[in-house]
Amino acid sequence: MTVIEGIGIPDSKLCKEITGLVRDTESELLFNHSSRVYYFGALTGLRRGLQFDRELLYAGAMFHDMGLTRQHSSQTERFEVDGANTALHTTPGIPVHMHPVIALVTAGVEMDVLGIAYEEFPDAQREAVVATYPRTPHFKEDIIQTFYDWIKHKPNTTFGNVKADVLADKDPHFHRGNFCSVIRGSRWKSWARHLSIRSTGGEQPQNSAGDGR
Repeated sequence: MTVIEGIGIPDSKLCKEITGLVRDTESELLFNHSSRVYYFGALTGLRRGLQFDRELLYAGAMFHDMGLTRQHSSQTERFEVDGANTALHTTPGIPVHMHPVIALVTAGVEMDVLGIAYEEFPDAQREAVVATYPRTPHFKEDIIQTFYDWIKHKPNTTFGNVKADVLADKDPHFHRGNFCSVIRGSRWKSWARHLSIRSTGGEQPQNSAGDGR
């Protein structure tokens, strides 16, 4: 087991079972990515002086992308739900205010995928993690393609999170949901239309009592 700055995978029955399950379920790309997420998340926790359960962090890191597998990618649920509700890293700005384990899973993902806080990890730490759980030569494109492969069949579930960017990048025909369009397209009548009707003496908007006010 690799130990980096005192961080290693907890030597527990649960963690051994998690390792076996994820290795048997995920691709090598996702397994190594999830393992790096654990180390980068745990190292971030040490740097920030946070108290966190390493076993729980390992579980969260290893399961966070299970929604990108045949066994756990549903036909209709959002990626966050398929990923056992640990995938809040797709909604920026939320996880840092939640339980330290969620914040640290997010920090690990952001480091491994986006390079956020890259300079805060000494070269020796980064190199040790990657030497144990290698990145593919084209990891950046590989992980984007993996995201796309497992969400392209349910584009509506990407509304409001970063996975919509993946679909927009890969599919020229994808039209992302727009919050403002949802508001403007609701069943509520425009107040401007109400004023127009009033000014022409036309139909008056009715309240629940039907008195025309």
